[in-house]
Amino acid sequence: MVAFGKKLKERQIQEWQGYYINYKLMKKKVKQYAQQIEGGTQRRHVLKDFSRMLDTQIEKIVLFLLEQQGLLASRIAKLGEEHDALQQQPNISQIYELREAYRAVGRDLLKLLFFVEINAIGLRKILKKFDKRFGYRFTDYYVKTRANHPYSQLQQVFKHVGVGAVVGAISRNLGDLQDRQGSYLSIYDQPALPLQDPVIDSIKAAVDRLTHSTNFLHFLAQHALIMQEELPTPVEEHVDDQKYHFMSLLLNLANTFLYMVNTYIVVPTADNYSMSLGAAATVCGVVIGAMAVAQVFSSVYFSAWSNKSYYRPLIFSSIVLFVGNTMYALAYDLDSIVVLLLGRLFCGLGSARAVNRRYISDCVPLKIRMQASAGFVSASALGMACGPALAGLLQINFKIYKITFNEDTLPGWVMAVAWLVYLIWLMISFKEPVRETQESNIQQESNAEPVENDALEKGLAQPLLLSSEDKQEDEDGDQDNDVSEEAPEESRGPATSIGSAYRLLTPSVKVQLLIYFMLKYAMEILLSESSVVTTYYFNWSTSTVAIFLFCLGLTVLPVNIVVGSYISNMFEDRQILLASEIMVLIGILLSFNLIIPYSVPQYVCSGLIMFVSAEVLEGVNLALLSRVMSSRLSRGTYNGGLLSTEAGTIARVIADSTITLVGYLGESKLLNITLLPSLLICISSIIATFYTYNSLY
Repeated sequence: MVAFGKKLKERQIQEWQGYYINYKLMKKKVKQYAQQIEGGTQRRHVLKDFSRMLDTQIEKIVLFLLEQQGLLASRIAKLGEEHDALQQQPNISQIYELREAYRAVGRDLLKLLFFVEINAIGLRKILKKFDKRFGYRFTDYYVKTRANHPYSQLQQVFKHVGVGAVVGAISRNLGDLQDRQGSYLSIYDQPALPLQDPVIDSIKAAVDRLTHSTNFLHFLAQHALIMQEELPTPVEEHVDDQKYHFMSLLLNLANTFLYMVNTYIVVPTADNYSMSLGAAATVCGVVIGAMAVAQVFSSVYFSAWSNKSYYRPLIFSSIVLFVGNTMYALAYDLDSIVVLLLGRLFCGLGSARAVNRRYISDCVPLKIRMQASAGFVSASALGMACGPALAGLLQINFKIYKITFNEDTLPGWVMAVAWLVYLIWLMISFKEPVRETQESNIQQESNAEPVENDALEKGLAQPLLLSSEDKQEDEDGDQDNDVSEEAPEESRGPATSIGSAYRLLTPSVKVQLLIYFMLKYAMEILLSESSVVTTYYFNWSTSTVAIFLFCLGLTVLPVNIVVGSYISNMFEDRQILLASEIMVLIGILLSFNLIIPYSVPQYVCSGLIMFVSAEVLEGVNLALLSRVMSSRLSRGTYNGGLLSTEAGTIARVIADSTITLVGYLGESKLLNITLLPSLLICISSIIATFYTYNSLY
């Protein structure tokens, strides 16, 4: 992996080189501090010297930022004089030239925002390196003391009031120069109708990325674990625009929604279906889990297939899912549990979630990628809620010729029809994105200025203060040894196998994957055995089970809104992570049937606590995972999204298998015995979390 210092140098604007953070110098100072402490120098002297050096670097950046803002303001003032002159004697050609002059100022402002972005990333990484080397939470101390001071230099970067003023001046003047057909209204009179100009849109997007704090949209987008590289390549945004097709994105989100409906629509009726075919009710675990078993393998080949095409994997997925659901529905009339299981296996073989993730990561422009990622998570949550609800509505029984349509078979028939309709829509509307061989021709035809602007518009400006697990520097290129900048080409590319991907995982990443495994296992136990448990203890009907599962599914988005918009702004991610694990543990403990007779309030409340806590835990865990995972896992077949999917899918397979195996001991023992592994794994994950993050700080 190319060292961050080298990447930083490559991204710098040449004429401003002297004003960037001196990352190489500061990295060497960190190594010197380590030697000084070993030699007996007191730690407080090191902290004082490092703080002074950071203050100097930030002051250099801020003063240059203010100087450039002043130059932009002067240019706008001169253009304002020309604008006033044109008001007296309008001239179409001069108006056009003036409009382009304002846009040129906007493009220079984009360069300035890109300058701030690069420095923010460099500061964040050097702070993280210092914390990692000395085991001291210096980042928290430094940012809190500097950001809250009235003369803070950091506030100049974070608040960038001058940038807002420049954007406002450019927007207002460009708005006035537009042909308003006799209207005397300005942008201030119509705030609901913002100025539609590509330069202004790019500036606003850059400012939003630069200043974004943890909010619902950002939180939800990370929930999808769609990996991105930390520093963008200059042409990526241009390529994204060539690839992007809204209807194709919509089709990917529809695929995500339908697949989640397909997964959970059988949960309320799987036990009855199994018994109608002569099997035990607890065989529902195998029926539900068969889909997850096949998904373990389908995720890999779909991820590899997406390297070459998106259209063909989606076509294949739709056909396989149509066949699988048809087999699932026909198993009743064939009186065959084998056909039933094969149908669910086929459905799992059609899991194209790896393609859906990859399409968003590769083909959606950066400026809307967060919204698309949030849409992916929302579609999954909505499908999870709609599946059981739809099953609850399909309480009818009739025959056409020799084919039976009842509460057991209708989920299969409904989904078969849905996938057939989706297949037709896909064949009509999907547009295969431009592949890399075609992209090179597009890039050669583009001139230098758009490429530069695309690089500036791209600007993945992450906030300066992120938790210090953020993107661990286990990558080859960001170790303390500068020789890594000469790393061979094969060491810089993506992982080429599951084994090589696993070797890129740091201890903190392994803990995050363990947590993900735990929460998926606990949730699968709760959902998959709900029908059997509630029938045994409370004699619930299929409709009642469906309503319960539907209500659980409906909590996903509201919980993410609360966590993303409020809780994550009050507490650190690590604190929310540990608290959520403890709440999952409490939910599991309350679910046991030990002393008092098992009641509906106990089951519902404990299930709700467990499910909601697991949802909070999943969002925070994936947000942290997206930060600490190596950037080499942001691309290729064996990427971070695939690893998390495999961890979650294997957890579901084991959970569903556990339900079926324990079922042979009797339904009376099912609840407590299946909860025991959840309890042990949850305790293990809490211990691992506590140990890992305390060892880092």
